[in-house]
Amino acid sequence: MGQVRTILLEKSVFADNDARADLLRKDLKHKGVMLVNVMSSPGAGKTSTLTSLINSIKDKVKIAVMEADIDSDVDANTIVKNTGVDSIQLHTGGMCHLDADMTKEGLDAVDYSKYDLIFLENVGNLVCPAEFDTGATMDIMILSTSEGDDKPLKYPLIFQKCDLVIISKIDAMKFFTFDMNQCIENINYRNKDAKIIPISNKTKEGIDELAKYFLDKIKLYKEI
Repeated sequence: MGQVRTILLEKSVFADNDARADLLRKDLKHKGVMLVNVMSSPGAGKTSTLTSLINSIKDKVKIAVMEADIDSDVDANTIVKNTGVDSIQLHTGGMCHLDADMTKEGLDAVDYSKYDLIFLENVGNLVCPAEFDTGATMDIMILSTSEGDDKPLKYPLIFQKCDLVIISKIDAMKFFTFDMNQCIENINYRNKDAKIIPISNKTKEGIDELAKYFLDKIKLYKEI
């Protein structure tokens, strides 16, 4: 009688991707380019936050944006229109995340060595993007007040992976059941080392702090 064999593929797939991601990170470091992987759920404010941030620091550093989407160029056009920095659209062909090879393919399409900072706006998803190392220098996550303060408890990996959590839409917090202190406590429960910066793209509250955070990070990245 025949036998059923079960082969665990995830380990080798992730291991291969991690190895390629490490190579990409070393190449970016050698060229002095800081790549930031931006993750969030759809509608949390990735593009709006990048617009506010980029406009605050674009006179000090050379910036580009890579926009990942299943099938549109809306975000890339929005970035170019509202910030004037270079942008490239990555179509994932239905994939719900980016991996190291996809990221490298996007970088190879531009002369990425001429930039100081490249933002990689990942596909809107709280699960898949956190599972695949893109080769980024740092990972950040945007959580909007409209999503609720319990998201760190429900989606642990994405919060555990992040160096920075941006809490967006704080101007609208009063309209939702959102407790800022509870949210911060939940984030710290998952990742006590994550920096947390609440912002509003409408009122610009917190944008100066966010801009300083990135300028300091870029300076340190290039010095080490």
